[in-house]
Amino acid sequence: MMKTCLLLIILFTGLVAHAQQADVQHYQFSLTFNDSTNKINGTAGITVRFLEDTDTLLLDLTGAAKGDTGMTVITVHEASKAMNFLQDSAFVRLSVQARKGELHTYTIVYAGIPKDGLIISTNKYGRRTFFSDNWPDRAHQWIPCIDNPADKATTDFIITAPAHYQVVANGLKIKETLLPHHLKTTHYREKIPLPTKVMAVGVADFSIDHSADVNGIPVYSYIFPENKQKGFRDYGMAGKILSYFINKIGPYPFEKLANVQSKTIFGGMENASAIFYAEGSVGSKQIEKLLAHEIAHQWFGDGVTETDWQHLWLSEGFATYMTHLYMEGKYGKDTLMAGLRTDRKKIIAFAKKRKTAVIDTTVKGHYMQLLNVNSYEKGGWALHMLRRQLSDAIFWKGIRLYFATYNGRNANTTDFRKVMEEVSGQSLASFFSQWLETADIPALNVSWTYDKGTLNIEIAQSQQQLFVFPLEYTIGTDAVIRKVNIKDRITTISIPIQQNPGIIRIDPQVNLLAEITMILPGR
Repeated sequence: MMKTCLLLIILFTGLVAHAQQADVQHYQFSLTFNDSTNKINGTAGITVRFLEDTDTLLLDLTGAAKGDTGMTVITVHEASKAMNFLQDSAFVRLSVQARKGELHTYTIVYAGIPKDGLIISTNKYGRRTFFSDNWPDRAHQWIPCIDNPADKATTDFIITAPAHYQVVANGLKIKETLLPHHLKTTHYREKIPLPTKVMAVGVADFSIDHSADVNGIPVYSYIFPENKQKGFRDYGMAGKILSYFINKIGPYPFEKLANVQSKTIFGGMENASAIFYAEGSVGSKQIEKLLAHEIAHQWFGDGVTETDWQHLWLSEGFATYMTHLYMEGKYGKDTLMAGLRTDRKKIIAFAKKRKTAVIDTTVKGHYMQLLNVNSYEKGGWALHMLRRQLSDAIFWKGIRLYFATYNGRNANTTDFRKVMEEVSGQSLASFFSQWLETADIPALNVSWTYDKGTLNIEIAQSQQQLFVFPLEYTIGTDAVIRKVNIKDRITTISIPIQQNPGIIRIDPQVNLLAEITMILPGR
């Protein structure tokens, strides 16, 4: 996802408990939208595999509240048998008799006005729209579910709405049926297990373009009719971006790619196979980067999903760096270096305001706060330095193996590290610890003097925790890249040289995440 802009202890405890108690295998959501009110009617079929013997299944669903918002459960059945249930403001508790390993399917009939999660609004042209916006854990505002990234399930969305709308959702369109009273039912099926955060439904008046087919994957653009010409042109870049990532990472995880102009609160939201972009994205100068970022998420975040929120960098840091790599592949190394410089400035500024590690174990709720520079830019920089340490060939071999190993599943940072260690034959524990588990970044004071044929360079680490890293530099007008390994508080280099070099350049190829202060001779 691209940025534009504490749960209560009891709620957090409940989420952890039911995430361990049961594993949802499949959701089937039959939902009815209308033009007269914001009330939706839903029937959820939820197939669950139980991980332990239990007499209670806990599902996330926001209950009815003041202002006529929230979802009210009407009935719950297993097959034709009515079930007892309790609903409060945050959960639905089903009375079950389940043994470990058993599969059960429950049908929940409910209705209400979504407080969040499903945004019922009008677009900038005044047309009514319905767009899901589930990230990070807002899906339970409108669908009963286990709203946690560790629980992935296949999905059917069956949407009944006024016939003038077009519907887009995860997966392939299975069927579209016209009904009496100017209604239409549209059925989408996603065969790949997804976390709730990237499940999606969009209902609006769209113009639709089938812009490309890439390795058998159809690529579509869903654009508001008023700016379809510009939108089809902008979103039409998706096919070449998709091709780049398939060639670099591996097969695309899903059966289609739809890029959708929407009402998401984010600049872009990486819903699996149905990416939602802000309605102002059409015509943006950053549209190519935005498309690349969200398409990269189809592999990282959607195909491979982090086990928990503290590992969000495996989604956002990956998408950030994969965007840089796409731009480097298309426009050259200078474009990569410029992007990394910009990101480095953001990381340095963020570190001065907030001392937290990329893997932030302190966040137990309010997950929007994780949409920060650490998860995006610093996570991306960690990947860049890993690439430079391992070489391009080994880095990409590891990325491909990581995706192939965990596609359709969940992974954490240790899982990724072990894959990269396997392909490289290197121990990477220290690398991952200092760049991802440490709040600091290196702060280097670099000074130099020239005296009687000798150049003396001093590199001092001024941050609290010492880092270990290779430092590249050049001397004078010489383009040769020299390297010194830094591990101590102060490192001194003495180099015989015939004349005063006039200038020393530190990290000329932009390969080190550090705040570098040059102290000129005589200062």
